Amino acid sequence: MEDSGTITIRKDALWKYSTFVLGALVIVLAFVAFSGDTITGNVVNTGTPPLPPVQGQPSTVTASADDDARKGPANAPVEIIEFSDFQCPFCARVNPTLKQIEDTYGDKVTIVFRDFPLTSIHPMAQPAAEAAECVREKGGDAAFWKMHDKIFANQAALSQDNLRAWAKEIGPDITTCLSSGKFKAEVQKDTQDAQAAGGQGTPYFVINGKPLSGAQPFEAFKQVIDAELAA
Repeated sequence: MEDSGTITIRKDALWKYSTFVLGALVIVLAFVAFSGDTITGNVVNTGTPPLPPVQGQPSTVTASADDDARKGPANAPVEIIEFSDFQCPFCARVNPTLKQIEDTYGDKVTIVFRDFPLTSIHPMAQPAAEAAECVREKGGDAAFWKMHDKIFANQAALSQDNLRAWAKEIGPDITTCLSSGKFKAEVQKDTQDAQAAGGQGTPYFVINGKPLSGAQPFEAFKQVIDAELAA
């Protein structure tokens, strides 16, 4: 009913309008509550961006392959030295990326594995590194990489007994080698070399002298590798 320019809404109509508005508000709130993303003014980025560079890290560093286990030809134009920790979850996470690099670049890239156990937080990293070196002594690089894959695939089950058992599955009996601490100094030398090359955490990579820190996506490695191949 209209009277003197004033619009009057009937009570039953007002109730219907209020119910509609309330229902719409509940739907919106439910969508926000169960959505995995926060509503912002930015486009949600579903990709994995490269990790930021380590503060104060130089653009080039010096690191050698030493005499450690290698995949790919030693004379490949691009050498990737990986300093890694067998108990580090991020080191395990980057392994599929390294496999993708192997598949993509073939003989143009060689990958060297060096130890960098963070013993203050990963008590099994040092013995795991020594166990892998013991396996390598008996079976060469091929056996080492099998042990490497076995350890990373079973990080949650790391123990002295399992290290010996996994080595036995691959071939060699490392009981004496592991208990003797034969490769303790070798692993410690790798750690010192990693730190001297600017490594502050794991995994840490040096690609033809260019440092790359963290479990980076394939694109981050590709950018450095392609630049080196084009140089």
